Amino acid sequence: MVVFLLVLVVVLALLGGVHWYVWRRLVRDVTVPRSLARRVGTAVVVVLPLLSIAALVSSRAGAPFVLQQVVAWPGFLWLAVLLYLVMALVVGEAVRPLLRARTGRRAAAAVPVVESAEPVPAEEPAPVAEPQGESEFSRRLFVSRVVAGSAAAVAVGTVGYGTYGVLRGPRVKRVTVPLAKIPRAAHGYRIAVVSDIHLGPILGRAHTQRIVDAINATQPDLIAVVGDLVDGTVENLGPAAEPLARLRARHGSFFVTGNHEYFSGADAWVDHVRELGLHPLRNARVEVPAGFDLAGVDDVAGESIGEGPDFARALGDRDRSRAAVLLAHQPIVVHDAVRHGVDLQLSGHTHGGQLWPGNYLAELANPTVAGLERYGDTQLYVSRGAGAWGPPVRVGAPSDITIVELASKQA
Repeated sequence: MVVFLLVLVVVLALLGGVHWYVWRRLVRDVTVPRSLARRVGTAVVVVLPLLSIAALVSSRAGAPFVLQQVVAWPGFLWLAVLLYLVMALVVGEAVRPLLRARTGRRAAAAVPVVESAEPVPAEEPAPVAEPQGESEFSRRLFVSRVVAGSAAAVAVGTVGYGTYGVLRGPRVKRVTVPLAKIPRAAHGYRIAVVSDIHLGPILGRAHTQRIVDAINATQPDLIAVVGDLVDGTVENLGPAAEPLARLRARHGSFFVTGNHEYFSGADAWVDHVRELGLHPLRNARVEVPAGFDLAGVDDVAGESIGEGPDFARALGDRDRSRAAVLLAHQPIVVHDAVRHGVDLQLSGHTHGGQLWPGNYLAELANPTVAGLERYGDTQLYVSRGAGAWGPPVRVGAPSDITIVELASKQA
């Protein structure tokens, strides 16, 4: 508890410091004291972080779903805008002195120098020079407004484009994976991999329908939904998930839990997706008619309630002469997959970092952030996911649905 309180204090202090910096550069430095603009700007900088906190805690606190939807859009979008706003303002700190120096030189060059021995006629009063203090204040205000306006435009533009990318829906990408144990008959077998859909207060039924339409258009042989389908209860999000019942594949659709299912009632969601026609693989395995084994393990987050991945149960007694494809939400379990002779692991979880430069942080916690890599005799493919957690924004990590095409070396 003490550690948690210390972390909470540090986080709140950091959040407060960041918002003070934003207020200083975006409000105080560009407005006149006691003006309406300063009062409004100050109020906005106070209200937006409160909405962000509300968006983060409302679901866990069991707030009405309508309230979650109300605070989610402004609260989560502000977090994304804040990230790029602070980055742009920090860059602006280097530009600021250069702009001030340049405007100072222009101001000095604009002052006419008159050299004359003739006295100024009495009826023509001499021009009154602008006081040095006022001139310096005007230049500071101009530079502050240029830097603040540019930073705001960069942040809003970046987040706006990233939001469009999420709401437009994921793009389909294709990856060919050669497997030594796949029989010749399975050459070209196509698995549609989709992860991290994250249905919630922002992404709803329309988002699900876009994903279902994109998957069905590829006519896959098998569909794998590898966790983090939802951020909320079946009661609130059941209608949003309903289009999943229209997924079509020759050998069916399969589902494994992600960490967010354990925040949302994993057992209830497993029962619900089964009703929608998906086949949950909870530390279980099936034999695919094409000639390989398909296994799935629960997410490691389930360990907190006595569940979690059980590789021995899913893979322990299988015939290792057959190829094994494993569905596991988090890439981090790949080392267990290697020990159990898995040929290909399909995962998600990382979002590819979602918001650059988040990919560098994701690399610290995951063996692979996105794409295909080999670990011993096991290949790991990590999808960037089809949705977004928190801010409905992606920057540098576009969402995807991947068609993994298996290639037989016997072919």
